[in-house]
Amino acid sequence: MSGRASTRDLVELTVLALLTRGPQHPYALHRQIREYRKDYVTGLPRSLYHAVERLAEAEFIAAVETSRAGRRPERTVYELTDEGRAELRDRLRVRLETPVADPAPFTAALSLLGVLSPAEAGRALATRAAGLDGRIAAVEATLAGLSAVLPRLLLIEHEFERARLTAERDWVRGLLGELERGELDLDPARAEPPGGPPPEGGR
Repeated sequence: MSGRASTRDLVELTVLALLTRGPQHPYALHRQIREYRKDYVTGLPRSLYHAVERLAEAEFIAAVETSRAGRRPERTVYELTDEGRAELRDRLRVRLETPVADPAPFTAALSLLGVLSPAEAGRALATRAAGLDGRIAAVEATLAGLSAVLPRLLLIEHEFERARLTAERDWVRGLLGELERGELDLDPARAEPPGGPPPEGGR
């Protein structure tokens, strides 16, 4: 499995995570993505339907029922397979563990953190913090080496990168501390918005 991040990867990740709640059809998934403000998912609804097709072809999800209500379009209900559940956890761990310049993969992984157990989430966050330590050290080495030969004006982007990485590292460590102290509840069932999941309805 690749750690490459793209819009289609994040849509697939979200579909897999939402199907941990039980079998659903794509329109219901679309409603939940909008209701739960998964704003990193773009290109809806086309990107969602394409993601469902790819995941079904890969046998990460499977069709369990097809029905039609009145004049509404035919709907196919999908469920998560065992292979899909393992793929979801692998993808989430990679996006949590691996610092990259694009914040979208980490944002998506945080949004779906409840898929992992507290132990899995803790290990992934600790790995990310260690990776950020390494990147901060590399930037500091660059600054130390260049500050003797270049004016500060030519180094301020490195200062910004150090500040950005340090802020992220400190935040990740803070979240990890909450998790270790039992202050962060990872049970999605207790994180429902008022009124529970969004109703299906619609076209």
